[in-house]
Amino acid sequence: MATPRAATAGGLRRSLKLRHLIGNGLVFIGPAAPVGIFGPIYAKSDGAVVTVYIVATIVMGLTAVSYAQMSRAVPAAGSVYSYATEGMGRGPGFVAGWMVLLDYLLIPSVAFLFTGLAMHSFLPDVPAWLFTAVAVVVTTALNLAGGRSLARAAMIVVIAEVAVLAIVLVAAIAALAAGGAQQAPLAPLVGVGGFSLVAVLGAVSVAAMAFLGFDAIATFAEEASGSGRMVGKAMLACLAIAGVLFLFQSWVVELVTVPTPAELAADPEAQGTAFYDAIRAQVAPWLATLLGIAKALGASFAGMMGLAAGSRVIMTMSRERRFPAVFGRVSRSGTSPALATVLVTAITLALAVWAAIEPNGLDLLSSTVSIGAMCAFVLLHASVIGYFLVRGRSRNYLVHLVVPVLAMLFFAVVIVFANSSALTVGAVWLVVGVVVAVLQGARSRRSGQAPS
Repeated sequence: MATPRAATAGGLRRSLKLRHLIGNGLVFIGPAAPVGIFGPIYAKSDGAVVTVYIVATIVMGLTAVSYAQMSRAVPAAGSVYSYATEGMGRGPGFVAGWMVLLDYLLIPSVAFLFTGLAMHSFLPDVPAWLFTAVAVVVTTALNLAGGRSLARAAMIVVIAEVAVLAIVLVAAIAALAAGGAQQAPLAPLVGVGGFSLVAVLGAVSVAAMAFLGFDAIATFAEEASGSGRMVGKAMLACLAIAGVLFLFQSWVVELVTVPTPAELAADPEAQGTAFYDAIRAQVAPWLATLLGIAKALGASFAGMMGLAAGSRVIMTMSRERRFPAVFGRVSRSGTSPALATVLVTAITLALAVWAAIEPNGLDLLSSTVSIGAMCAFVLLHASVIGYFLVRGRSRNYLVHLVVPVLAMLFFAVVIVFANSSALTVGAVWLVVGVVVAVLQGARSRRSGQAPS
């Protein structure tokens, strides 16, 4: 078993309990994550939205199992970087860390931009980029305060988002009881007008994006106060809670949705607001507005958690001289990787403000977000095979071979069919990472260091 890097001098303070880790994951995912993608999934799956989320939860569950295996064996804040390093070597480890950073830099940028755009819609005289910048600065203060402060803020935000979502759904159920459903009760399971397995599978890749962020729990491994199993338990619990929330809200909202999947498929512009439109038209306009405000504020805290995750990956990579060592330092109180946090915040701020100013900025960032995560997930699963089977640590072929292979096949398909612009950005990022890894390997060989 690998030596826990959290035991090294200058590590982060262990102050997070299981509930804190679960809260961190949920605020990054967002309890109401399906709101923005309900329309595309509804149209693409012929209405079988709940079945899509069931399949997506199972697929992402395979990834959570692999995370649980590796987080227990390698309890380090570097997440996929640390796992790939132990499972496949320093070169693949660097590439894995490099790719997951693409995810942790872009998701916060998109999240903060969502907040900026939402606030701009309420106060149009204030530019969206200014709201975006303020959101980054305010949440960075919480990041610098440390893991415990982050966890408390995350818990408050999760409770608030779930409360708003509950109010909206209870009102929707009351509307259904009073006026009847617009779609058949079982339509969210079997589709509108018939079940199509091809349509469901085609929509799963979109639904899987709603779960992005639960993996950030692994970056708090050095701050977990319990056993090495705690991170894995938190990830599985977070995924299960999110899955139930996603299934329930999608089921209820589909029943109050007037357009058929075919009608919505023919009107792509209406897909992004389909969830809000259903609540506004069939339940109450003020509830749609309340949900929009909650989503806008929740996005800022999701961005905050992304900054925290990215800074901890950079901290770990810097400790091992993959990045400048100065970014591996933590604050005197041991509560945060201060310099790494400042670095990630500066990059995120620049990206978010640029996207707020450029007409196609949001589209490009949003389409690229999943590439880093999907590539990192593939390397995570490969790490499980390398760490447990190739190195002879296990003969559990179900957990350490079948599960990783099935998940890798799914993510490979998602990557292949991703947006072409996103693939270009991801490919360039990957090439740069590979080149840096090769140069670092050559430098290590010249200096006589073991490549490990």
